[in-house]
Order: sequence, then C-alpha cells, then structure tokens
Amino acid sequence: MLNISEKKEIVERLSAQLAGAEITILFDYKGLDVLKMTELRAKLRDAGVQIEVVKNTLLTRAAKGSDSALMQDLYKGPNAIVISADDPVAPAKILVDFAKDNEKLEIKAGTFAGKLISVEEIAQLAKMPSKQELLTKLVCTLNAVPTSFVTVISGVPRAFVNVLSAIKDQKEAA
Repeated sequence: MLNISEKKEIVERLSAQLAGAEITILFDYKGLDVLKMTELRAKLRDAGVQIEVVKNTLLTRAAKGSDSALMQDLYKGPNAIVISADDPVAPAKILVDFAKDNEKLEIKAGTFAGKLISVEEIAQLAKMPSKQELLTKLVCTLNAVPTSFVTVISGVPRAFVNVLSAIKDQKEAA
C-alpha cells in the first residue's frame, strides 16, 4: 500500500507526462497474464511510448488540466494508460495490433489534439504510416529531386557526345 507522499509523487509524475502528451489511450487489461503484459510493455517501450498502470483515483487527479481529463468517465475497472509525447501513430498501431491477437485487451478511448477519440478513430489512426515511415518517404523524395536533376543535366552532354561520335563514324565510313 502506498503512503500519501508516494501517491503525491505518482500524481505529479503522471500529471507531467499527461501534460506533455500528444496522444493518450486508455485500455482495460483485465484477463491479460503477466507474460502478455510484459510483451506489450516491451513493444511500447521500444517505440518510445510510456505505459502506466495506476489506480483510477490517482489517474483522475493527475489528469486534471490535461486532455486526458476528457476520459474521466471511463476510469472504471483495471485501466492502463498509454502516453506518447512524439508519435501519435505508434501507440495506436501497437495497441490495435496487440488487441487483434489478444482479445482480452479492450481499448476504451483516447485523447488526441484536445479531443476525445473513439476506438474506431484509434483504429483509423493505426492504419496511417508512422512518423518514421513518413520521414523515410520525405528523405527519399528530397533525394530523388537532385538525382533526377543531375540525370537530366548530364543527358545533354551525353547526347552531344553521341551526335559527335555518330558524325565521326559517318566521316570515317565515307
């Protein structure tokens, strides 16, 4: 059992995380065994996402003043909250994929950009490319422009050399 100072420390830490969150997703983990929960934690940690399993009363206090307060009516039963400050797609993808394989994980709702989002909206968010995929596409696109430009510019002298070579071959044949 936690004493008051430990509870205050948890609320302060969680409040700071929730205040800096780009997206938060609330889910019910009832029925998941320790092995599955550890697997989920590892996947989220690898993506740079925080997961907190905390009492609903402490979560209610920590959520005050943040977007997560919009989910306050859903703080019932065994809940865990996923918090991401950087990439809103990564936690949605991980949770939706994990829920497909583990029917006992129930996504309840989330908050994104100051709004409460439903399970369907979280599933739609999970279908989007991740931040890393978008950055990769951007770099490839930026790299393709100068490469194409160099190819076009080098084509003119190459064509000129081919014309000169053809004229030389024609004069030698005559």
